[in-house]
Amino acid sequence: MTQNQPGRNQPGPNQSGPNQPAQTQIHNIGYRGYDGPRLGRAYARRSLFSQSLRGAYGLGRSAKSKVLPMLLFAVMCLPAAIMVAVAVATKANDLPVDYTRNAILMQAVIGLFIAAQAPQTVSRDLRFRTVPLYFSRPIERVDYVLAKFAAMASALFVLTAAPLVVLYVGALLAKLDFADQTKGFAQGLVSVALLSLLFAGIGLVVSALTPRRGFGVAAVIAVLTISYGAVSAIQGVAFDQQSTGAIKWFGLFSPITLIDGVQTAFLGATSAFPGREGPGTGAGAVYLLVVLALIAGSYAVLMRRYRKVGL
Repeated sequence: MTQNQPGRNQPGPNQSGPNQPAQTQIHNIGYRGYDGPRLGRAYARRSLFSQSLRGAYGLGRSAKSKVLPMLLFAVMCLPAAIMVAVAVATKANDLPVDYTRNAILMQAVIGLFIAAQAPQTVSRDLRFRTVPLYFSRPIERVDYVLAKFAAMASALFVLTAAPLVVLYVGALLAKLDFADQTKGFAQGLVSVALLSLLFAGIGLVVSALTPRRGFGVAAVIAVLTISYGAVSAIQGVAFDQQSTGAIKWFGLFSPITLIDGVQTAFLGATSAFPGREGPGTGAGAVYLLVVLALIAGSYAVLMRRYRKVGL
């Protein structure tokens, strides 16, 4: 009597023959509950802010995504560097452009940046329906909106404050008056901080209305360009008609003229309005209230928007 060995035509101990039921095995791979630290909402909010801010400049993304924001950043800083070089070479007594005027002169570049990056910040989440995934984590609607708003405003502040830093460092190298330059630099920072909040709010609201990035880009450009062009044209007509008192009130209807009015009234800037008919302190208070209302209103609209799409 011989012992049968598993052969070519005989099933082994873990194999099933043609008339045998399949054998199964259960493996205990040791699933355990997570008992480590839970970082919570604050960490999730900071992570979303950091990721959105980096994404605005293409960091952590493809090389193609870095081209436009970095190019616009260079375009913002290059004129400031040229002005510094001229001031140093000619031993000028002051910079060619005031700190508060730089953002007004470079408004087209700022508009392109917000038009390109605001849709990228929010439209992709809407298009690919990833917003509910964020809310599946320990993060709420207010955290998402706050992180996106803060990231976009911070990206704009970096863009607009960098040339001011170049101007300030150059002014000190040219041995211009330290007190005057420091005061002008601080006024410029306040101005661009306000501009960054206002433009970020408007850009995100317009971009959040559509999941299509291309539509968002066109809509942001249209809102910023058409409003400024219309207000400038009406102000020009009012100046030609000698209605100088109305010029400052027309400035309430465009984001960039709002910033111009605030810094003219409170930051010692020279107005870019026709005939330099900028608002005084009284009208400037109205400008400031409108700017703050637009920032708060943009945040409220975003909160309402993500109440529908996120839950």
